[in-house]
Amino acid sequence: MGAVSPRHPVSPRAPRHPVSPRAARHPALLLRLYLVSLLDLFAVSMVVPLLSRHIRLLGGSATVAGLVGSVYGLLQLFSSTIIGSWTDVVGRQNVLVITLIFSGFSYCLLGLSSSIPLLMLARICTGLFKHTQSILKALLADLIPDHERPQVMGRLSAASKVGFILGPVLSGYLVELDGGFYTTSFICCFLFFVDAGVVWSLPYEEWLHIPANELHLTTEINCKTKCTTSWKENIKNSTTDPVVTTTNGVASHKILNSVWSQCLSVGENIKGLIQSNLWNIFLIRFLMALANLLYYSNFVLAVEERFKLTPRLIGYLISYGGLIGVLSSFIVGSVTRLYNDKMILLLLHSSILTCCMMMMYSVATSLQVVVLCSTALSFSTTVGRMCIIDMELSQGRRQTRGTLIGASQSVTAVARIFAPLLSGIVQEFSVCGPPRLGAALALLAIFLMTSIHSKLSKPTEAKVKLH
Repeated sequence: MGAVSPRHPVSPRAPRHPVSPRAARHPALLLRLYLVSLLDLFAVSMVVPLLSRHIRLLGGSATVAGLVGSVYGLLQLFSSTIIGSWTDVVGRQNVLVITLIFSGFSYCLLGLSSSIPLLMLARICTGLFKHTQSILKALLADLIPDHERPQVMGRLSAASKVGFILGPVLSGYLVELDGGFYTTSFICCFLFFVDAGVVWSLPYEEWLHIPANELHLTTEINCKTKCTTSWKENIKNSTTDPVVTTTNGVASHKILNSVWSQCLSVGENIKGLIQSNLWNIFLIRFLMALANLLYYSNFVLAVEERFKLTPRLIGYLISYGGLIGVLSSFIVGSVTRLYNDKMILLLLHSSILTCCMMMMYSVATSLQVVVLCSTALSFSTTVGRMCIIDMELSQGRRQTRGTLIGASQSVTAVARIFAPLLSGIVQEFSVCGPPRLGAALALLAIFLMTSIHSKLSKPTEAKVKLH
């Protein structure tokens, strides 16, 4: 008889993991969420490419078109964190249904717009409530174990990219018809309502990987530590019967579900995020997002000027990059397993690849090199985004996942604001300026990753603190 080997503690991020019973027995649940993601960006990508053209038809100038886009981006910057924190408070499923319905109405209003002010009102509504992708990520993080998260998030990303690729194909046909923009907007509105129905029918509370009372913050237990003394005294002295309602399977007092209570909880979440030590991860996200946006900001113009390509060939090249991104999203789970789920190491290597490919693209002298760089960049940026999302979710607490993902979207929105400005400035010196600046920013992010490697490897020291 051989000696019995001593027991060793099992790492929560071990390379081999059992398959989640919920995911194995009920793949339809995940497939529905993938469908919601696909339809969401399919609907949006039908309308957004036609927006500038519609503004010109309404008599607006290029400046007005830019203002409409800026207002949408600015609203996304501030609303992402608030909506994300709201999902932590009242439940992801409820908030996702509400935002999908309002987004649908905003695109319906866009279809009815016959003037610039009405169109601006529609885009304001969209900027406030269009947060489908970020809420879906937080919802999936609730439904699946941590070791399955990269693979499932990758498939969600792949579904959204497929929708984004297919949308312009249909809108390009519809816009040639009489009233094509209005038809496209109403189809978009209908798809958002379909998404809302799909999300509303999800058996979310039955398949939570984490008990619901550990996720949402409007429970009676959490209220004892979160509410102020005066607020709890009002509850204690209230003569109203404590009517009990249910939010994603969470029992909570009706009085605690008031708007004021939700605002308090949202404020506490955001305050905890500001006081957390997750800003290093957000800085890495900002630098890499800005680098990628700079690369794509003048891609069409640079390729056309440097290699004299036709618009059709440029379109093929962009579509090819999108296809590689979709395929990369499908295999990101396998890549993380090769790295034994060491996300910071995988992010470091993908960022090095991104930096090298941007620099190689900026000095390329042949189309073959451009195709090689486009292939590698589509892969590295996809893997890098998945790594950053997983690191943010791992370093934060379960109760603040919505706040974290919302804040990360706000960080990306800041990068979107700066990218066009920086791209325009460096293009004054060279058409290859944006990718070179992007490579420099990626190199800065690499140095930052190296300096904080040990800190990011200890998730227990980087948790978001709630007071």
